[in-house]
Amino acid sequence: MPELTDRALDTAAQRGASYADIRIVRRTDESIAVKSGRVEGVSSGETEGFGVRVVVDGAWGFASSHLLEPAEIDRVAAEAVRIARASATALRRPVELDDRPPANGTYETPVQEDPFAVSLETKIGGLLAADEAARKVKRVTFTEATYAALRDHKVFAASDGSSTDQTITHVGAAVEANAIEGDEHQRRSYPDAGGGWGAAGYEFVRSLDLTGHAGAYAEEAVALLSAPQCPSGRATIVLDPSQLYLQIHESCGHPTELDRVFGTEASYAGTSFLTTDKLEQGFRYGSDLVTIVADATAPGGLGTFGWDDEGVAAQSAPLVQDGIFVGYLSSRETAPRIGRRSIGAMRADGWNRIPLIRMTNVNLLPRPGMSLPEIVEDTDDGLYLASNRSWSIDDRRLNFQFATEVAYEIKGGKKGRLFKNPTYTGITYEFWRSCDAVGDERSYVMLGTPNCGKGEPGQVGHVGHAVPGARFRNVQIGVGKW
Repeated sequence: MPELTDRALDTAAQRGASYADIRIVRRTDESIAVKSGRVEGVSSGETEGFGVRVVVDGAWGFASSHLLEPAEIDRVAAEAVRIARASATALRRPVELDDRPPANGTYETPVQEDPFAVSLETKIGGLLAADEAARKVKRVTFTEATYAALRDHKVFAASDGSSTDQTITHVGAAVEANAIEGDEHQRRSYPDAGGGWGAAGYEFVRSLDLTGHAGAYAEEAVALLSAPQCPSGRATIVLDPSQLYLQIHESCGHPTELDRVFGTEASYAGTSFLTTDKLEQGFRYGSDLVTIVADATAPGGLGTFGWDDEGVAAQSAPLVQDGIFVGYLSSRETAPRIGRRSIGAMRADGWNRIPLIRMTNVNLLPRPGMSLPEIVEDTDDGLYLASNRSWSIDDRRLNFQFATEVAYEIKGGKKGRLFKNPTYTGITYEFWRSCDAVGDERSYVMLGTPNCGKGEPGQVGHVGHAVPGARFRNVQIGVGKW
């Protein structure tokens, strides 16, 4: 690898690049789907290639290839330089990179049980058992159990002397029960609608105990068929971590991406209401209880690594501190525009994509005092919402609507009857300002999403969110069907 990386950097420098980096990535992935007692699909694959990124005359250039050969290294590095030189003819703002120190070292996701070494029979058997446990519940119409694993081996080198070697492993699994009666369709998912995901080995999948939980969730799916519709109006809501993590993702993670703020990421999924004047003014994002960090060092998170894809070391950086907006997810290019250094949030979806600002692990920090059950006990009248069913948010990440799989009535501090088809809406900063209780460490759990989309050409990112559950007052609750 050093021979190939050195060759790419030398070629780029000889062609006129003031900065160059190269990423060599080998990706291995596997997925399994079981539906209503049958194996619906098993897939696995491996890709390998490299991407070269350069700065010439103040402009970026990028090129990639799947051929790891010396002549191809030369060709791709030269092509990246040609692209950058052409881009410089239409340059609006010259690239200025922060002065991060050279990155050197190795990193590997802690893995106890290699998911790619576990037999296919074991993995399929676990899914079939969970699926069967859900199907045993009467009136369940169809079921599904899924598993996936991904491993990236990434070698990075840059013209400033950086050289890193990382192996990142992610696994996920879920079981889902669906009940249909007439035109009514209800589902319950475990551990949540996006599946349970972690940076770990197959031991993480075993810890989910899909089979042990499948029956109870299937019974709830059936019960929802005859449950009353969720009432409309203003209400106190308590969000379970299985919903709160997606609320964080959509209304806190995406608007703090600095490329959205500057408009360089706009056509795919919009910009952001968090303009830089709000950073200067100390904008109140939420109540005093709300502290949100981007933490690439958090154990088990899908956004955990040693260095990002432009060689910035993993770190924890505040985004919202005691309710006040204090920082962005940034890159080496965007951070200097606000007088800061990158927090290490640049990642690419494979070797043939240029790095973009992506969430790492955007976490709502727990607050000492009450566990999540104690927050429920402290609530006289309200709703407890769990597991996302659908969501909608505007292109500035300001106005949103979420639907969850289930709502539980809270009366006198106790969770009671089920409501079906719950929705809630709000304006991002008003919603977070209404937060009056955040759970402590006892309910703090790392969750994540493996399908965050961004960029053109589109890229899929794996991001993490650690949350404890929280309570919000005077939230608009609605009714709907999907």
